[in-house]
Amino acid sequence: MDADYILEWFRFADADLEAAEHLMGMPRLRNEIICFHCQQSAEKNLKGYLVYHGITEPPRTHELDKLCAMCAAYDTRFLQIKRACDVLTRYGVQPRYPHEIEVTEHTMKKALEYARTIQDFALLQAARRELEEALTNAKN
Repeated sequence: MDADYILEWFRFADADLEAAEHLMGMPRLRNEIICFHCQQSAEKNLKGYLVYHGITEPPRTHELDKLCAMCAAYDTRFLQIKRACDVLTRYGVQPRYPHEIEVTEHTMKKALEYARTIQDFALLQAARRELEEALTNAKN
């Protein structure tokens, strides 16, 4: 297991969520862009978990419901975040093109809430801690 490689997935997820949160404070920014980063954060967290379980090439999909189902094959507790995945999936492609989707401020705030829910999900956090400990132990 290459702990550093797997942690990169989680670090990229962190960066997308940080970008979404930062962009909220920008004037005249489209809500769709924030939702896109929320979806990307969730996607990278789920793919990181799959890589953690030995799937060296996670599927090239933006469909979080499918990724969540794959994670649930390792632990059914992933079904607890299924709703968040279902909602965020729509922001993986459509927000990148004009006139494809319109997102209200309320919907954008809900997307941020769902992205944080996935980010903070206990099984993902446990995997991260284990990987960070493995890296620390390897350096000592």
